Amino acid sequence: MKADTVTKDFMSDTSVFADVFNYYVYGGEQVILPECLVERDPGEIALPYGSDERTVPVQRFRDVQKLYAAMTDGKTEYVLYGVENQSSIHYAMAVKNDLYDALDYAAQVEETARSHRKDRKEGRILGKKVSSGEFLGGFWKEDRLIPSVTVTVYFGADEWDGPLSLFDMMDVTDARILSHMDNYHVRLIAPALMPDEEIMKLQSNLREVLLFIKYSKDKEKIDEILKRNEGRFRDLERRAADVIEVVTNTGLKYDEKEMRVDMCQAIQEMRQESEQIGEKRGKKIGERIGEKRGKKIGERIGEKRGKEIGEQQGELKSAQRSARSFYKMGLKVEQIAEGIGYDVETVKEWLNL
Repeated sequence: MKADTVTKDFMSDTSVFADVFNYYVYGGEQVILPECLVERDPGEIALPYGSDERTVPVQRFRDVQKLYAAMTDGKTEYVLYGVENQSSIHYAMAVKNDLYDALDYAAQVEETARSHRKDRKEGRILGKKVSSGEFLGGFWKEDRLIPSVTVTVYFGADEWDGPLSLFDMMDVTDARILSHMDNYHVRLIAPALMPDEEIMKLQSNLREVLLFIKYSKDKEKIDEILKRNEGRFRDLERRAADVIEVVTNTGLKYDEKEMRVDMCQAIQEMRQESEQIGEKRGKKIGERIGEKRGKKIGERIGEKRGKEIGEQQGELKSAQRSARSFYKMGLKVEQIAEGIGYDVETVKEWLNL
């Protein structure tokens, strides 16, 4: 499984998606209701430079985008919410998200102009007097844009060290220049930059995902958060478990057909398997080392024993030669045996007596 695919699938869940913006926009207050979110095609198509006869299409794709509609003060208000999932740090995130929002607004202008043209052609707004400015842009004075809010969710344990605004990407210090420019800020959710109490404001399984990622490199801390949040980790949605596994590469074992995962058990089984693999590898390594050392020891013992045997055989041959020489000189067998240090019977065998 690829991280981009898994995180996109996870973030597409309306409960998780609403949780992101309830945290970021409303500080954890449950304002955005999942049932008020409408799926929107993430393909951005804007035609800001042409007309129906001559167009210059621009297309970009968001990870996940939804339209929120809610009643406020007796009227329906709309907001476009978009999420960009990042498994690695993107050092041009400010430009990327700025472009997405700009394309959203350009698309709204073009769609509004197209709608007005269609209404005029079909005679539904015969009484409307269109000014030259309205006719030129296709966007009328009373028309309004739907706000677009983009949040980047970074699924990584490292601290985000990329620029967090458009100005951060520039090397301009002249305040007079900057005062005539619009800055764009990256709205970022990154576990390493969030205190635990901030992560705990999340209500969906995104809470457990970010907690686990944040401490994924610290075994003792992982055990601590599993124990502290045992109830939720023992009944984790499988898509959340998939994100944890793919992002942290922990090696968790669980049935992918099941909709809920007991993370505490999965981690325990993973560790037991790792220990067994470690023991098995250690045994093989130990056997290889033992064989190697045993061979060296055997060689040393063999050399030593061979040397001893050689010396003994040399001494024996020397004694036999001496016995024959002494016998030829007329010495008695008993005298020869005593002189060379062997028993009489052995000396007789040498002399064929």
